[in-house]
Amino acid sequence: MESQPTTQREYKDRLFKAIFGRDTDESKRWRLELYNALNGTNFTDPDELQVNTIENVIYITMHNDISFLVDDQMCLYEQQSTFNPNMPLRGFFYFAQLYHKHLVKKENTKETTSETAPKNILSSRLVKIPTPRFFVFYNGNKELPDMAKFRLSDAFITPDKTGDYEWTATVININEDRLKGIHKNCKSLYDYAKFIARVRECAKDGAPTERQVAEAVDWAIRENLLDGFFKRQRAEVIDLILTEYNEQQFMQTCREDGYVEGHQQGLQEGLEEGAQQKAVEAATNLLRMKVLTPEQIAQGTGLPLEQVQELAEQLAVSPA
Repeated sequence: MESQPTTQREYKDRLFKAIFGRDTDESKRWRLELYNALNGTNFTDPDELQVNTIENVIYITMHNDISFLVDDQMCLYEQQSTFNPNMPLRGFFYFAQLYHKHLVKKENTKETTSETAPKNILSSRLVKIPTPRFFVFYNGNKELPDMAKFRLSDAFITPDKTGDYEWTATVININEDRLKGIHKNCKSLYDYAKFIARVRECAKDGAPTERQVAEAVDWAIRENLLDGFFKRQRAEVIDLILTEYNEQQFMQTCREDGYVEGHQQGLQEGLEEGAQQKAVEAATNLLRMKVLTPEQIAQGTGLPLEQVQELAEQLAVSPA
């Protein structure tokens, strides 16, 4: 049997998440700055942001970066360096899990687990939920406008223009030459974009070497980007960037060898073991929520319908 490319099962944080998604004072400050810039708000207390991060949902490439609650909104921020037209569907799955987690936490005052299904959605009263906002920060090489909206209906086999079944991903091009107004209100995002541009400049002919990344980090230190973050976290930043580019190379190899296409079509042969398990976990959570049919869940997760039906039968006989 032909060998498949290998890589780490669980990647370290991307640099974007290390900047905006951690529980540190500076990360909280930058996160609030980013939220205010996107929403035209003037919140001043970073602790108003409640971080709820989920990672590696369903597939190896489905790694969202930041999710938080503020002002009755549920915001999910994801950074991508490779264009993916399936972002609305990815967001749909992300928010299904986030809403499930939110309702479980709201319903239970005692210690609980994510396996507990929220029962208040069966109530005769309307369950109020935070408004979803899904932003994708894109800094890849594909030419995209400054801002674009990608809609779930674009993926429907049978076109539906009613808007009855819609989910939207707002894609913001954060390449350095495309950030026009937002950098005035969000210096942290602009500094991040400038650093990524510098890494690419140091490695024009492919993935950067450790020496080239180190040169970019030292430049960021001289420029005092992110208020000294690159000086304090120099070794970690170098490691994060090298890991991220290794991931991109791995996925490119998968695409060239046909593995990714087989994965997306729901083929079981050649599926990476960890991704298969994540698909089963996602299908199980969606079945518990009882908002999609087994057919819809099978289509979305790439699992065979028979396997989804078996999971549904197992849940039906399991104790509540």
